[in-house]
Amino acid sequence: MKLLSFRYEGKTLFGPKVKKEEAVWNVLAIAEAVGEKDFPSTIIEGIEQGLQFVEKVRKLAEQARTLENPEQFKYDFSTIEWLSPIPRTPKNVLCVGKNYADHAAEMGGDAPPEKLMIFTKSPTSIAADEQELPVHADVTDNLDYEGELAIVISKKGSKIPKQLAYDHVFGYTIANDVTARDVQSAHKQFFLGKSLDGSCPMGPYIVTKDEMPNPHNLSIVTKVNETVRQNGNTANMIFKVDELIAEISKYVTLEAGDVILTGTPAGVGKGMNPPTFLKSGDTVKISVEGIGTLVNRFK
Repeated sequence: MKLLSFRYEGKTLFGPKVKKEEAVWNVLAIAEAVGEKDFPSTIIEGIEQGLQFVEKVRKLAEQARTLENPEQFKYDFSTIEWLSPIPRTPKNVLCVGKNYADHAAEMGGDAPPEKLMIFTKSPTSIAADEQELPVHADVTDNLDYEGELAIVISKKGSKIPKQLAYDHVFGYTIANDVTARDVQSAHKQFFLGKSLDGSCPMGPYIVTKDEMPNPHNLSIVTKVNETVRQNGNTANMIFKVDELIAEISKYVTLEAGDVILTGTPAGVGKGMNPPTFLKSGDTVKISVEGIGTLVNRFK
């Protein structure tokens, strides 16, 4: 199932993509119409229920087709404002550094890390598919892109054993780990250079884990103004999804709605010769196999 968050007539809503249509079901309205009690009011409340929530949503979408005038519960994509699938995470977005050997090399010839490298982005950096993003010219002229697969956590857990890690996965989405390279370098740490407003666009959907049983063989392609910059595959991640969850949860309790960015393959602007950073008017498109394409224009 592909789930999205959106705003319609001033209301923040969520629902599944309508199969074979560029539209979304308003499952909150359907739940009310069929008398479904105790249906989650927010997507994070739903995510915490895991696959039980997925089945509820699937059932409501099927029920909608049997109701009088089912079109009233369906909104064309052209009529909605896209939101990040997780509009705000419970804590900072968790990010994995140098999780692809080719990216580690292009960032200065370093050997791939032997230990997991984790940094975070502020929840205020979260943005949506199709959202126009600032280039922040007042603080940086080295704004860069990083196309990534992102993990959405389904339930609370601490010190999660590797063999149980996937029990804590709700699904996957696409993220762009936008980075002010000069700010990152000047401050000798990642937080400020990674946390500018709009520097973590995610979407367009969460694909639930039942439809993506193997997250380690997915193509990742990033285009800037239709020119391919990154062309990688999640098979090349150094630390896999279960390893990431097990290691991070040794130190940080994971919660429903937390997001982990799994790292980026080679091809970022800083790694080009000469380095080529984002400028006003650029459009970045990140496609991950099985999920879709995240699109943002910078201004």
